[in-house]
Amino acid sequence: MDRKIKIMPCLDMQNGRVVKGVHFVDIADAGDPVECAKAYCEAGADELALLDITATVEKRDTLHDVVRRVSQACSVPFTVGGGIRDVATAAAVLEAGANRISSSSAAFRKPEVIKEMIKEFGADRVVVAIDVDVNPALPSGYEVYVDGGRTATGSDAVEFAKLVYGFGAQTILPTSKAGDGAKTGYDLPVIRAIRQACPDAHVVASGGAGTMEHFYDAVQAGADILLAASVFHFKMIQIPELKKYLAAKGVNVIG
Repeated sequence: MDRKIKIMPCLDMQNGRVVKGVHFVDIADAGDPVECAKAYCEAGADELALLDITATVEKRDTLHDVVRRVSQACSVPFTVGGGIRDVATAAAVLEAGANRISSSSAAFRKPEVIKEMIKEFGADRVVVAIDVDVNPALPSGYEVYVDGGRTATGSDAVEFAKLVYGFGAQTILPTSKAGDGAKTGYDLPVIRAIRQACPDAHVVASGGAGTMEHFYDAVQAGADILLAASVFHFKMIQIPELKKYLAAKGVNVIG
């Protein structure tokens, strides 16, 4: 396999702590973000994601002090999302030390903001995150959700991915609301659909990893970046073992 596959632990943050939920609710504490980031860097993570899960619904900016402290402790690139609604809020997070910013609700409500951010910072520093859930009434069978997965939009998730891809978005991160924290496997049809619709984009698998096989399945479906949270936080899967498993399956992993 030619594509380089990256492992990306995700630190969901609330009130400055790492937390993990199931289906975007039932939140449990999972530790200090700086300590978690350090541990993941040492374990061989290729990238990290920090997501301030309540910034958008609380109508506030993401936690810049946490971003700054993580950037000082982190030896791999990291992406920050939550509360990033325009060029100014994105710039503040990048200045605090993030390598990339991720926009979800704001990107959906005003897609032109993705064009503006790409023009300002470059396509490699902008990630479009799309929370999705199954809706058979839509052409792709998947609907966009906003506000941290709380609000249905009635819009087709794959069509939205195509729109932002047309704007120049290079990284698209669909998270399955049904899969989030459930450890039942990634939502493979949506990964396949976005890969097909956005052939040159980096597609991030997110929501549902529970076994090493699930990561391999996501690669087969077209993901290049494998994001997970609880299986890493609670040490159900160790990153070095996951990389060995994937490499043995012929996957081109880093390290």
